[in-house]
Amino acid sequence: MTASSSRFALVLMLAVTALLSGCAAPAQPGKQILSSSKMYPAVGPYSQMVAHGDTIYLSGVLPLNAAGNAIQGSTIEEQTKAVLDHIGEKLRSQGLTHDDVLMSTVYMKDLNDFAAMNRVYGEYFKTNPPARATVQVARIPRDALIEIAVIVGKR
Repeated sequence: MTASSSRFALVLMLAVTALLSGCAAPAQPGKQILSSSKMYPAVGPYSQMVAHGDTIYLSGVLPLNAAGNAIQGSTIEEQTKAVLDHIGEKLRSQGLTHDDVLMSTVYMKDLNDFAAMNRVYGEYFKTNPPARATVQVARIPRDALIEIAVIVGKR
């Protein structure tokens, strides 16, 4: 075997090993990236969901259409429903429901809409609702009225 063919064999072996280990191992120990193909794609450098142990963290969810290029609804009620429906879809993709949500953080453009948002929110969390923080923010991506992030416990 010549020196160049030995180098080629070594490079090929290293490439195959790297490819196979990349397919079998998570990006970081204990961290698993999850997604739902029924949801709009991430609109930035983030994952839809990240699992670690028995906990799943959902990135902030916007009231976007399936393509992720337009806001669904013009009122806080419509947008809240769209966001909570999207969260439900992500949860179902992991065999979970809204009942598994441990904590939610609600970001709102205008806290004057709190009562209207809360009425819709309550339809999704009727018994044993999760802990929650609600804050008014200066601006939400895509100029949405609401964004919600949740932390979920696996069953």
